[in-house]
Amino acid sequence: MALAPYTSSSTPDQLNDTVHASLCDNLAQHGWSQHNLFLTPALALTLATECVALRHNDHLHSARVGRGDSPTLQTTIRSDQIAWLQAGQSVACDAYLLLMEQLRMLLNQKLYLGLEEYESHFSCYQPGASYSKHLDRFHDDDARTISVVIYLNEDWQAEHGGALRLHPQNLPIQDISPIACRMVVFLSAEMLHEVLPTTRNRMSLTGWFRRRD
Repeated sequence: MALAPYTSSSTPDQLNDTVHASLCDNLAQHGWSQHNLFLTPALALTLATECVALRHNDHLHSARVGRGDSPTLQTTIRSDQIAWLQAGQSVACDAYLLLMEQLRMLLNQKLYLGLEEYESHFSCYQPGASYSKHLDRFHDDDARTISVVIYLNEDWQAEHGGALRLHPQNLPIQDISPIACRMVVFLSAEMLHEVLPTTRNRMSLTGWFRRRD
């Protein structure tokens, strides 16, 4: 049975008890944390539908590498397509951004990080796409502090590929399947990571909590 779409009358989403109990501890001890069912299935489905509509309407654009006035297109390094989120663009996006605001306050309360804002985009990897190993913080800009990835892919199987591969310092590699409603957070400046090649369309919301520049 198809899920009803997410609407403004849906029950407001709140950070669940698992997030409160473990996310900050995991970040402090290991540099990353994973939480399944972070989004409700209805919200994840509506966000996935919005991402598909953006792709069909040519509102996704090839992601570039670098920052400032001269980012470059380097598909051998990164081959996903993205669309940045803006507050007010949809009910579902606003619900997601509200959750991120709650998470920002939790991180500041527990870890004293001084996070001031959040930026995020839809990301779509088409079959064959990937993202080589990298860090999320730029060499000349230390504002990005905590990276967040939330997946929107129903019925994902291991053979579809597309895992997020984390390279924690002095710990085994972690491969995380991009299953709908799952969230992964990690330290932007320290966690080397990559996206392995996918065999089907792979959608996510990717974002960063930032300190003041």
